[in-house]
Amino acid sequence: MFEYVKGQLVSIYPTYVVVEVHGVGYQIFMPNAFGLQEMLKQDITVYVYQAVREDAITLYGFKSLEEKQLFLKLISVSGIGPKSALSILASDNSEGLIQAIETNDVTYLTKFPGVGKKTAAQIVLDLKGKFTDISKPVLENHIPVLEISPILAETKEALLGLGYSEREIKKVLPQLEKEHCQSTDQALRIAFKLLLGSK
Repeated sequence: MFEYVKGQLVSIYPTYVVVEVHGVGYQIFMPNAFGLQEMLKQDITVYVYQAVREDAITLYGFKSLEEKQLFLKLISVSGIGPKSALSILASDNSEGLIQAIETNDVTYLTKFPGVGKKTAAQIVLDLKGKFTDISKPVLENHIPVLEISPILAETKEALLGLGYSEREIKKVLPQLEKEHCQSTDQALRIAFKLLLGSK
């Protein structure tokens, strides 16, 4: 139903942003939401996909039309829903993902959250050779975060979006892993204490 939403970026959370359009705040779930930190309180255009279920209507957003096209390809695969597709986009850059699909690298694909061997094989079967219409890099400047848990991956992206360096984040990741955080908010609180304590 919606192609894009254009308005002021008023809030950024670990998994979603709020864009205000004519007095209405739209909750839009995005991969690496904190990557939009520099656009806070400014007008932005977010390409969206509307998912309708019996119990919810959800908007998923993307920085570019190409990123949205890749998301649509992913959710066309049996076993990949919108949330899974968003996690995949948040966990890797487009070139690595597309290359894995084109080279039948099932092992690489199973590193994504919620993707087992059967689903990875289905991704290759359904999508190999179908990326010719995506002509430019979909996700730019994204850091692969495949070797850590989804919560820590999200935490790392949030810290990068807030201006912390790779070196600073790598110093606190081992401690965060020991804490076995149950949410991104919890991990961020601990990370801030560790980062501020190290300065």
